[in-house]
Amino acid sequence: MTITIKDEAGINGMRIAGQLTAQVLDYLAPFVKPGVTTNELDQLAEDYTTKVLHAISAPLNYDPSGHNPYPKSICTSINHQVCHGIPNDKPLKKGDILNVDVTVIKDGWHGDSSRMYIVGEASIAAKRLCALTYEALWHGILQVKPGAHLGDIGHAIQKFAEGHGLSVVREFCGHGIGQKFHEEPQVLHYGRPGTLDELKEGMTLTIEPMLNAGRKEIKELGDRWTIVTKDHSLSAQWEHTILVTPTGYEVLTLSEGCPKPPAFVKP
Repeated sequence: MTITIKDEAGINGMRIAGQLTAQVLDYLAPFVKPGVTTNELDQLAEDYTTKVLHAISAPLNYDPSGHNPYPKSICTSINHQVCHGIPNDKPLKKGDILNVDVTVIKDGWHGDSSRMYIVGEASIAAKRLCALTYEALWHGILQVKPGAHLGDIGHAIQKFAEGHGLSVVREFCGHGIGQKFHEEPQVLHYGRPGTLDELKEGMTLTIEPMLNAGRKEIKELGDRWTIVTKDHSLSAQWEHTILVTPTGYEVLTLSEGCPKPPAFVKP
């Protein structure tokens, strides 16, 4: 297993790609409302990425298996969809929760981030799930520093999530990222402290917990991309791209439109 360590030029490239990724999510926010289709959001994202940012949408035609290219520019996962939902012509309705996952390539470097959007006014349970998943993400981020281990990240997320009655999806995880969309290592959202790879300065990775309101089991739909909860319970996900710095971490996909870190995250 080879984990890439970014030099100063690579870190600068990752910072730019991360900022552009966050800008796409900021741009989409006012369009997420009842009646809009995820296909419309996809076209908005593609136009903004290519025409305004002069960048590339990494998911479009992404084909790691070699036989089933992803057909859209963003992933849009609604309610019980866990991840990799494909945009379509079905309008969003009041009360939906929507994850939009964006990956932008700029000058060969990848930025990757996702956010939850609440369509209109959602239930208390749906809002709670979205908020707790965001907090779980940050509990994982706070573990990042040289000398820490990937298991520390997973343990922090799992302990927080299960402590609030949520379940952690096991089959999908964060990952290293750089000049490739998915690099080593895998970043699990569950685990034991002090286990798995040691974090080192210059590593860039995503942390992207998927938490379910019900059971952790999932299944794949017939399109061979969309993942849903087996029990049809709601699922939420947040994602940031993180740089391991000499003393801790830097979140590369923060922006003005991104929710502020939770109160327990000290400046």
